[in-house]
Amino acid sequence: MSSIQVFNSVVEFQQFRKKLNGTVGFVPTMGALHQGHASLMKKATSENDQSVLSIYVNPTQFNNPTDLEKYPKTFEADLKLAAECGVCSVISPNYSEIYEDNYRYKLTESEFSKMLCGTNRPGHFDGVLTIVMKLFHIVQPNKAYFGEKDFQQLKLIEDMVKSFFMPVEIIHCKTLREESGLAMSSRNKRLTPEGLIKAAMIHKSITSKNTVADIKDLLIKNNFKIDYLEDIDGRRFIAAILEDVRLIDNVKI
Repeated sequence: MSSIQVFNSVVEFQQFRKKLNGTVGFVPTMGALHQGHASLMKKATSENDQSVLSIYVNPTQFNNPTDLEKYPKTFEADLKLAAECGVCSVISPNYSEIYEDNYRYKLTESEFSKMLCGTNRPGHFDGVLTIVMKLFHIVQPNKAYFGEKDFQQLKLIEDMVKSFFMPVEIIHCKTLREESGLAMSSRNKRLTPEGLIKAAMIHKSITSKNTVADIKDLLIKNNFKIDYLEDIDGRRFIAAILEDVRLIDNVKI
């Protein structure tokens, strides 16, 4: 296990960043880390001279205050996993420093962000894009690693980087899954044992040969609330709520 440096101050991290030599790989997270995150951290560590992790539960991307309050926080366990994956430093800033302007300035995308997760979550992707841009400016990574489970987020960030000529390469990382097929997610920790078993129906159903309408019917009959289930550009996207926990997934079709 490697030693790891933790920074709560943006200014202190920026001073540290100036001294880093070689390439920097970056994994931005909201904590509650699992093996899906571990795969990103290991990839960042193996492909770069230095690796940086951020842990920041970003309030501006939560349109539901209850969801924000319930988001799992496992900071000490997160640090342990990061160290095991070879991460050299962690930045975990506070709101007053990250949003010194109190979110007066924000980044908005006007097309893809209004679909899928953006349809019923107004402002969600404004918060995502704004915090990621801020973190990119702070960390100044050569490469940044994102899982394909949040595929809409990944594409928006990739397009943001291209649109603003940002010198960072966005690396796609495959979705890690439980043995049941359920996509690994920090939100899975909020499911009951029975809910975890039932949640596996999401991946099983979207990879079946059934129509979108049939899949919706099946999941609704099994007490899922469907936020969306759509096929876009050769990929099937779903957001479904089970036990008041919102779960997302996507697969190529």
